[in-house]
Amino acid sequence: MKKILAILLFLPQMLRAESTFSDQVNSLFEPIVNVMAKVIFWEPFSAGMPIVVIWLVIGAVFFTIRMNFINLRGFKHALQLVRGDYDNPEDKGEVSHFQALTTALSATVGLGNIAGVAVAVAIGGPGATFWMIAAGLLGMSSKFVECTLGVKYRKIDENGEVSGGPMYYLKTAFEKRNLPFSGKIMAGLFAILCVGGSFGGGNMFQANQAFSQLEGQFSMLQGNGAYFGFILAILVGAVIIGGIKSIANVTEKVVPFMAVLYVGASLFIIVMNYDQIFDVFGLIFDSAFSGDAAKGGFVGVLVQGFRRAAFSNEAGVGSAAIAHSAVKTNEPVTEGIVALLEPFIDTVVICTMTALVIIITGRHTGYDLEGAQLTSSAFESVISWFPMLLVVAIFLFAFSTMISWSYYGLKAWTYLFGQSKLTEYSYKLLFLIFIILGSSVSLGAVIDFSDMMILAMAFPNILGLYLMSGEVRADLRDYLARVKSGAIKKFK
Repeated sequence: MKKILAILLFLPQMLRAESTFSDQVNSLFEPIVNVMAKVIFWEPFSAGMPIVVIWLVIGAVFFTIRMNFINLRGFKHALQLVRGDYDNPEDKGEVSHFQALTTALSATVGLGNIAGVAVAVAIGGPGATFWMIAAGLLGMSSKFVECTLGVKYRKIDENGEVSGGPMYYLKTAFEKRNLPFSGKIMAGLFAILCVGGSFGGGNMFQANQAFSQLEGQFSMLQGNGAYFGFILAILVGAVIIGGIKSIANVTEKVVPFMAVLYVGASLFIIVMNYDQIFDVFGLIFDSAFSGDAAKGGFVGVLVQGFRRAAFSNEAGVGSAAIAHSAVKTNEPVTEGIVALLEPFIDTVVICTMTALVIIITGRHTGYDLEGAQLTSSAFESVISWFPMLLVVAIFLFAFSTMISWSYYGLKAWTYLFGQSKLTEYSYKLLFLIFIILGSSVSLGAVIDFSDMMILAMAFPNILGLYLMSGEVRADLRDYLARVKSGAIKKFK
């Protein structure tokens, strides 16, 4: 720990020549970013829908039908499981159902809920909200499948430490079809993409945006990004050094608090304008099916809603399966059912709240603002001090996202390089260094590259889910039959 602190203390001094460093790194990554962008954001039907979003949405629709609408049927049971009604203290694992859920939620609830929704509504109009909700509901089924498999094929070592996620079930999916080499390639590809995504989208981008918001409110911080990054790295390091149990202990407190903070402010504005509620929902529904031609018509509205929902809740990307695999349970299906709450909370609740506030305050049209600025303006029109609250919210969103993604990246890292103290601490040190880098320099190309790596994780992951969907459906039927017959009983 002392060596890690010494390295972190030295970094801010090294980053004085930040613009030169930033330019060099950007020029190195730009060619790679351009190639990845052409693949991931390729629009085969010229409708503005990237291939990765099409891949995610088709998968979500397929799994919803294949699992007989588990996203709706399993909702009540999911709440019972999160409440701990079926928790057995003797089950193997490291964290509770609730802790696993909050850890995974902390990685998805973030700037996409604040800035991404504003982009969807500004470009697609109010109707984008309807399709965002639809995509969130469908995404619940993808989460169910991937998190069930994450628990079913996890590995537990002699110390009780859990490793799980797409790396493990992808390998198994192909091995069962006598394609072991293909399984190793797909699992390795996912792990590499996950490590890259953890350093960028799950780390540098979060640190960079958190500092930008603070810098905007407190001018004395301008030019001191490296020192902010150092403090943030210490805070993150204090949590992640303790592993998943430490991360879960923090997220189970931070996630409910930040959700209540943000949703509470949204509800306050909605209640203040209760007389507009029915008109707003009417506008959302009408616009969803009769999109403004200037905004791309019906297809343009649908695309914006699906696109932003997919980017926000990460259903089908596979990252959440890593956190959920650490749960204490001997029934993999239980965690899949718990996981389907994620897209509901992230997209159907929090993203919809943001959209309603923007529409109610009239900020969805006629305002030359983008992303978080538009959302901030909408809240500020009713709550004058909201920009300060938004700074707190964004910091908490960024902090919680980083600690969860550090776990995702660590599990992918140890899958590639083996489980040992050396590999574990080398990854954590690199992760903390990237926090300082992300806070202090404008690494545009690197951040874009890493964000795209997160989205690219969906390609191997969804393929594996397709191959194993029949197995998951059989497990689901067996589990629900045992719950109905009373073979599986409540512990509380």
